[in-house]
Amino acid sequence: MTTCDLTCCLPGVRLRTPIVLASGILGTSASLLVRAAKAGAGAVTSKSAGPVPRAGHPNPVAVDWGHGIINAIGLSNPGAEEEVVLLAEAKMLLAALGVPLIASIFGGSVEEYGQVAGMIAAAQPDLIEVNISCPNVADDFGTPFAAGCDSAAAVTAAVKAAVGGVPISVKLAPNVPNIGRIAQAVVAAGADAITAINTMPGMVIDAEAGRPVLSNRTGGISGPALKPIALRCVAEVASAVDVPIIGTGGVTTGRDAAEMVMAGATAVGVGSAVWYRGAEALGQIGTELAAFMVAQGHRTLDEFRGLARR
Repeated sequence: MTTCDLTCCLPGVRLRTPIVLASGILGTSASLLVRAAKAGAGAVTSKSAGPVPRAGHPNPVAVDWGHGIINAIGLSNPGAEEEVVLLAEAKMLLAALGVPLIASIFGGSVEEYGQVAGMIAAAQPDLIEVNISCPNVADDFGTPFAAGCDSAAAVTAAVKAAVGGVPISVKLAPNVPNIGRIAQAVVAAGADAITAINTMPGMVIDAEAGRPVLSNRTGGISGPALKPIALRCVAEVASAVDVPIIGTGGVTTGRDAAEMVMAGATAVGVGSAVWYRGAEALGQIGTELAAFMVAQGHRTLDEFRGLARR
């Protein structure tokens, strides 16, 4: 029987499978991250942590609207100080399973990003993911850091300077004029990898009630509706920079994962699929990806990575 090799490399770590639990899906509880690892994830990402505790938005915060999920959780988290404790426990348990831990962070200013990164690095995650889709509180209009090359690079440089030797992946936003240029800017500032992409801002309205379904009115769109946008963004990033990419957005099957690799992704982030299929989706998608590779005659991910851009 023909077999295939699903291993891939992110900065500093080798993954047994390219399927990565995306940030925010199962929180930062060690037990839930371990569950994801045992379900078949090659790496797991914690929920984003910021400088201080946040309660997030009131319910409803997440809704399946038929073509995907829209959510506005509101960056709820216990704050970096408590997050370090949670991450340290998760790291110990995950290391025993051979599954890397990716710690996600956010901030409201360049300085906050550096402060949070320095604190989180103490937990010794294998990679720190820098969520730059948050509003810049120092900006007159609260423009997200991901919106421009200069702001994205400034955050990247601050985080890189604060984390010692921990590699960083910068998570880019899809709603920008040229994601490739922003990717180039953050790589020049020290990013070791790119996570592409975050959710796409949107709104879903309850026509009978005449009001948005989310308490926050707007939210981030994920799930199947996001996949074409994510594939385009990953392809543009892969054409612009030569660093590993965690392609994230709309992956619910092994075929979706294959498409993400064909666009240029090194690893594949999976989030909404856990909503639809349960945590077991992480292993199932890997199995489906392997079956697709065998059917297509591919023995390794490298053989067809970037195929759609050739």
